[in-house]
Amino acid sequence: MKVCYIAHISGNVQGVYFRASAQQQAIEYNISGYARNLSDGDVEVMMCGHPENIERMLAWLHEGPELAQVTQVQSKQVALQDFSFFSIS
Repeated sequence: MKVCYIAHISGNVQGVYFRASAQQQAIEYNISGYARNLSDGDVEVMMCGHPENIERMLAWLHEGPELAQVTQVQSKQVALQDFSFFSIS
């Protein structure tokens, strides 16, 4: 069974390799979707995969890569979507 979640990550999350690091984690957790910068300085991450892997990814998003300073993560389950891989945009 697969599920999809979208997360909105706030803090110092742009210019610190957040998206590339999220992609590495997603590959490790067998998650498809995307990570993209938002115009307000936040990052949006779409994740589709098995629920236990999504939980692991959500936990990672609260920390992010070493240089990130995550202040808030808001996430919600969304309709199942079919992504072939995890992309960065």
